[in-house]
Amino acid sequence: MKDAKHTLNELLVYLFNHILFLEEKNLKDKGIRLSMTEVHTLENIEKSTTKTMTDIAKLQMVTQGTLTVAVNRLVKKGFVWRQRDKADKRVIRLELTPVAKEVLKVHDRFHDSMIDSLISEMHVDDDTNLMIALERIKEYFNKL
Repeated sequence: MKDAKHTLNELLVYLFNHILFLEEKNLKDKGIRLSMTEVHTLENIEKSTTKTMTDIAKLQMVTQGTLTVAVNRLVKKGFVWRQRDKADKRVIRLELTPVAKEVLKVHDRFHDSMIDSLISEMHVDDDTNLMIALERIKEYFNKL
């Protein structure tokens, strides 16, 4: 069991780090000078239904203070705009700039390409053991 635990740990750490490395390399190759944390912040702004700092911080799984630092950097770099809510002036909503939307398109194409390659090389379909195992791993981490 000790060998299995060690191997599983090595695999998870390697996959996590290698995918992040490949994502960053792809962005740099395309001339995009953002960290993966910044790109993932842009993704969460896009995913957010309310576009508020509270909602985005929850999606990002960080404090509002941490998100504020990241958003300030993205505003300075020209990737995010802050907009006051018309109905409630106390509320600030975040909006992606056109250049941020282009970055996300590049990032999405990378993910599509990576998954297409994985599916074709490993002959993965919805009911393979790999898909079942990955779903279980996802459920486990969601419980933590």
